[in-house]
Amino acid sequence: MEPELSDALQRVDVQRMRATVAELAADRYQGRRVGTAGGQAAGIWLADRLRELGPDVRLEPFDVKDVRELYRTPELRWTDGQGTHHCEHRRDFVEHLASADLPEPRAARLTRSTATDLHGRWVLAPADEWVQTAQRAELEGAVGVVMARGADGDGWMPKMIAGPPRRSVPVIAVRTDLHQQLGDAVESGEVTVTGSMPLRAVSARAANVHARLPIGEGGARVLLTAHYDGVGDDPECRLPAAADNASGVAAVLEAAFVVKECLTAPVDLAVSFLDAEEAGAWGSAHHATSLPIGTQVINLDGAAQLYQAAAVEAGGPAHALLAVLDQAGRRTGVPLRAGAMASDNRRYAAAGHAAIGVGMGMPGYQTPAETPDRVESDTLAAAARLLVASVWLVAHETR
Repeated sequence: MEPELSDALQRVDVQRMRATVAELAADRYQGRRVGTAGGQAAGIWLADRLRELGPDVRLEPFDVKDVRELYRTPELRWTDGQGTHHCEHRRDFVEHLASADLPEPRAARLTRSTATDLHGRWVLAPADEWVQTAQRAELEGAVGVVMARGADGDGWMPKMIAGPPRRSVPVIAVRTDLHQQLGDAVESGEVTVTGSMPLRAVSARAANVHARLPIGEGGARVLLTAHYDGVGDDPECRLPAAADNASGVAAVLEAAFVVKECLTAPVDLAVSFLDAEEAGAWGSAHHATSLPIGTQVINLDGAAQLYQAAAVEAGGPAHALLAVLDQAGRRTGVPLRAGAMASDNRRYAAAGHAAIGVGMGMPGYQTPAETPDRVESDTLAAAARLLVASVWLVAHETR
């Protein structure tokens, strides 16, 4: 490894990255959902950090539609011959994004979807037939639909804010084993379900944060990206979004600091912290069409836990960039593997740019368990060094 690159990699500051993760996961940012005061404050804070590297920093506002918002904590309980069973939101049940708004709890008898009449009932839908069940529930005036959904390894049911078109009946997703329990209870006797789903669709004002940080004259165009938004706090529960994607933002920011400090070969470097990824990758879609042709994009979505290797997905005319990333992985000792990265990189690839998505994620995404202490320092360092080496190699190959 060249002495200059080795020295640059040693300058990666883990404590600075940990401080960035802790800052973005703090209470005042409210989980950083697009359009919220916390999300807007996070974008401003990141713009200020980028101005420490150069003056060419701007916030690019745009509008986002149909973001799903819980405006109160949903309720769910059920009563059978054994008594009343209270369910915990995000542990036992969660909002289905196709749900209609049900502001206040409504009680009704639970029946299976095979019943002759669904009118005035909560309907227990088979996991693979919830759409058909919802359609019939709408036609027959059912109270709502109860369907099954799995939990993650820690027992959380993750939050999402973008999904299918909304239906005209409430839809509640319960943990798979609880769904089975409800089915057994219905077979044994009468079951009454009481549930609410205070879920609405809102429009939001988003803002990407862009910085152009050229080094020398000319050079290849390289764009480092990471989304800074999260799914946002629940009304009574924090979702700090430390891994997804404060960790990726921290590694990109650190890589930009090190490259600006150490690289002398020319490169037209830019950094974009993107908004509204969780709402459907709106930020990258808005930005991708304005990029100059020939821009090479590396998007980092997660730098929390490396496990055996970083997941890499290439799109667009990315053969040369993928070769650079592979070489950077070898020089930094970061193992890489092909893997699906459904993130902002796909929007850039769809617009015709060479785009690579890199992920070093962890279990617990989009849940209260996504806290800063679970973000590994070694993974932050690995991600930042991989980005530094990639920009370094692009710059030296095009001299």
